[in-house]
Amino acid sequence: MNVALDTNAYSDFMRGSPDRVQIMRTANKIHVPLIVLAELRAGFAAGNQESSNAGNLQRFLGSPRVSILLPDEQTTHHYAQLYCQLRKKALVIPTNDLWIAALVVQHNIVLCTSDAHFKHLPQVVTC
Repeated sequence: MNVALDTNAYSDFMRGSPDRVQIMRTANKIHVPLIVLAELRAGFAAGNQESSNAGNLQRFLGSPRVSILLPDEQTTHHYAQLYCQLRKKALVIPTNDLWIAALVVQHNIVLCTSDAHFKHLPQVVTC
């Protein structure tokens, strides 16, 4: 299984959450959306363990099974479609999460997240 991590899934994994650890162990490929990488680094910068957290992230990103998932022009089409889908239902999710959703839909990847609002997008498969 190929998975993409939301910020909360990475945090859960680093805290040793058994469910997240199991997913990481069994995943063939682990994708970190660029947006998640930015959220993580912002959180580290605002915290009091920036150096330690940044070092752990760098080691994680160094794994051959981990890659950074970058948005491109095609991602914008998925973003627009998901945005319109939510708007028709009068629903809003955070902008960063809409970008993450667009990336996982574009690349047909399972999203590991704890955020319930992704359930409003049935094409986003979560774990």
